[in-house]
Amino acid sequence: MKFTSGMWCLQEGVNIEWMSNVERLSVEGETVNLLLNKLQRHRGDTLNSRVFPNLSIYNAKANKDLKQLFLRESHRHWRESLGLNLYTGQADSGPHYHLNQSTKHTNIQHNKDTNELNYTSGPLSLAVNTSTNELKLDFRSPSGKKLTGQSFRSIGYVRDQRTEKFRYEDGMYAERQGYMLAGLDLSVGEKVYGLGERFGPLAKNGQTVDIWNEDGGTSSELAYKNIPFYISSQGYGVFVNHPGRVSLEVQSERTTRVNISVPGEEIEYFVVYGATPKEILNRYTSLTGRPALVPSWSYNLWLTTSFTTNYDEKTVTGFLDGFRDRDIPLGVFHFDCFWMKSYQWCDFDFDADMFPDALGYLKRLKVRGLRISIWINPYVAQASPLFEVGKKNGYFIKRTNGSVWQWDLWQAGMAVVDFTNPAATEWYNNHLERLMSMGVDSFKTDFAERIPVKGIQYHNGADPERMHNYYALLYNKIVYTTMSNRIGHNQALLFARSTAPGGQAYPVHWGGDCESTFEAMAESLRGGLSLMVSGYIFWASDIGGFEGTPPPALYKRWVQFGLLSTHSRLHGSSSFRVPWIYGEDCSHVLRECVKREDLAYAEALRGHRDGTPLMRAMFLEFPEDLNTYAVDTQYMFGPNLLVAPVFSEEGEVTFYVPRSDDDVAGKWVSWFDHSKSYESGRWYTETHGFDTLPLLIRPGSVTVTNPTIKAPEDDALSGIELLINGRLRGEVTVEIVNSVQTDEILKTVQLSPTADGKVEARGHDVKIVYAA
Repeated sequence: MKFTSGMWCLQEGVNIEWMSNVERLSVEGETVNLLLNKLQRHRGDTLNSRVFPNLSIYNAKANKDLKQLFLRESHRHWRESLGLNLYTGQADSGPHYHLNQSTKHTNIQHNKDTNELNYTSGPLSLAVNTSTNELKLDFRSPSGKKLTGQSFRSIGYVRDQRTEKFRYEDGMYAERQGYMLAGLDLSVGEKVYGLGERFGPLAKNGQTVDIWNEDGGTSSELAYKNIPFYISSQGYGVFVNHPGRVSLEVQSERTTRVNISVPGEEIEYFVVYGATPKEILNRYTSLTGRPALVPSWSYNLWLTTSFTTNYDEKTVTGFLDGFRDRDIPLGVFHFDCFWMKSYQWCDFDFDADMFPDALGYLKRLKVRGLRISIWINPYVAQASPLFEVGKKNGYFIKRTNGSVWQWDLWQAGMAVVDFTNPAATEWYNNHLERLMSMGVDSFKTDFAERIPVKGIQYHNGADPERMHNYYALLYNKIVYTTMSNRIGHNQALLFARSTAPGGQAYPVHWGGDCESTFEAMAESLRGGLSLMVSGYIFWASDIGGFEGTPPPALYKRWVQFGLLSTHSRLHGSSSFRVPWIYGEDCSHVLRECVKREDLAYAEALRGHRDGTPLMRAMFLEFPEDLNTYAVDTQYMFGPNLLVAPVFSEEGEVTFYVPRSDDDVAGKWVSWFDHSKSYESGRWYTETHGFDTLPLLIRPGSVTVTNPTIKAPEDDALSGIELLINGRLRGEVTVEIVNSVQTDEILKTVQLSPTADGKVEARGHDVKIVYAA
């Protein structure tokens, strides 16, 4: 949110009290508390103005390797942070994001001669200038280099009378909307990434970003998955620990800052240090939660009924027969909204007119070897038989007068389940349990963005504004936990649209409603990569686009891209996505793409351990190559494979080959033609038919493949091959992960380079294939 009008003026109706001075400070254990006030010329300046009575500098206690500090403007004392406080009398009804904590040592020094306070946590330090009227904060790297900080007029309290609650006739008691404002410095050339799944340019510089979940499709500034965490190209990340609306002006108000504002009287942010972007993600996910693993069957191709298409048991069976007859492997079938009767979502019952023998049909699908997914949302329409049950028992979000909150946007008379009510949660879960007993393996947890904030009340008294984003996290957690309790750890799986910080523990997430165009395919990729640098490791898009009917060329190009995402789903709105509708050549492309040989298990396990995503923005894998920071039309799948999707009907694609760490390792080579090589640090333009795309193997790499497997859940050891490109730089350890239990390592293979440029393997009898 913008409050200023240029460098000198404020917008009409806005007043900002800037904190310029450290009035006094105290040290309590590992906590430093500073009282801040405005510019002090004489004692009279202490009157009729605000103070921040608790700029509290804390150590971030997430784990023994965590190297980050918090800046906190808050009165809550139970959470470690560095921060500011305005009013301690405000009510705190929650909710709060869960943060992992453990013991951490700090070093605090206050030099009264130089008026500098130094607070050190691991290699990260914070220097605070305590000289009179010279307030300044600098976060510094181990070398002493400034990462970011807060300088002149960057800490303030905003009083905004541009609100309907402001009344001139109230005089000195007039109510104004208050905001806490923190401006973080940006250096020359610094780039900012992340902030959830955002579909605009990957670098967020110049953008206004509101952390507020909305159902806005993929072609606007709105986003389903808003995460108040960003990574800077300068070697740090920032997490704003606030579940409500967080507004960020990323070089869009002050060209030298990220201005962060939140409504109310508290703000808390973490500065997360890391020598590489991967280290930053490691420390961020250690704090907010590690990504969970997914069962191996989820890596299969998913097919859905599509949204508004007409389908019944006969139609679905015909689609499945078509895949079988064309030898296209299919692992999961998904029933979208109309598996239930219209106007009754969600009643959790199959529409008897379309599926007269639902239980028997699900069993017949199981005989085909398919897993089953069904669509749900956290809403109950008034025509649903469950509405009266929920109303009678108080299971829905209520208005302040005690009536059920309802509207007609989406479902007629729709109510929203109040998951802060334990009885409502149990009621909802019982319906999920019943469906799982019928054979359902996964739930598509759709929506959860349209959550009201005005004139409502929750069962537990939670703040409606803070619940708006948090609701999606709670919804996904409840469904995921219900599944985990039934089928076991790392076996549960969602297909979720919305989320909030910590939601990486409840995978998988897909990219929402995109159009059937090449431009929408590109914006989907940008959204996925943006989410991947926000703590998430799994992601999918609607292959072919959701809205509209894709032309055959787009369908085939999206198939190539979709099958090189972590999860792959054929889904549309008003048209089916079975390939033969678009031509039998589309069936051929899909069949060949589904039969990919690379295994994602080891990279998924790595992401589970340290937060490194499978699909990686180029700068995440090559932070030393400055050219990669501007690239958002290609990505790395794991550390070894460069993927450049084709975004044109003609098949022309331009891509960048990053600089290699060591020229001795060799050259990048094509996955499809190992004799075709590429120089590092160069741009290329190629034209590809539908049987290929730029898919390059990194020099000096080892890629696990298995050309014999028919499905991801097949035996992980039988038929395994190690694809070597170029010369190894030294010893390499390859972990072979159990395809049945994806957190278990079956074998570890040690690879050593030999004098003749070949590789020697120890630990398992494995076939070695050389790409170049």
